Amino acid sequence: MTIAENRKALFNYHIEERFEAGVVLEGWEVKAIRAGQVQLTDGHIMIRNGELHLIGLRINALRSASTHVKPEADRTKKLLMHRSEIRRLVGKTEQKGYTLVPLNLHFKGSYVKAEIALAKGKAEHDKRNTIKDREWEREKGRMMRHKVSSGGKE
Repeated sequence: MTIAENRKALFNYHIEERFEAGVVLEGWEVKAIRAGQVQLTDGHIMIRNGELHLIGLRINALRSASTHVKPEADRTKKLLMHRSEIRRLVGKTEQKGYTLVPLNLHFKGSYVKAEIALAKGKAEHDKRNTIKDREWEREKGRMMRHKVSSGGKE
């Protein structure tokens, strides 16, 4: 079940490979995620000391979370993956133009997982082509609906 999506990622990047990583969370964060108080739009992934960290994932605390915890909405979250996968990703991101981008957060059983992608940034003209293709698909759908509703007569 998808919790939050990063729709900007598919628009701004060419997705090369997708991976699944565990997310280290505190108890109040899990409660807030279950209540839908999460935002992933500005999220990105940094590599520090051979570990992956998710930055920009905003989890708004619930008012009833806890009395003794000081919730921090923009806390950096550590991502969990096998060491060999992390080494491979570090090698790829050192190549020119590659970056790691979070695509979505989802539940797998009772765990919160992040789908991350090895991606390459799109140039401005690629983004324009994406918009053009999307608008053409929308227009085609309109034309087909119009043709069906008019009984095929034009």
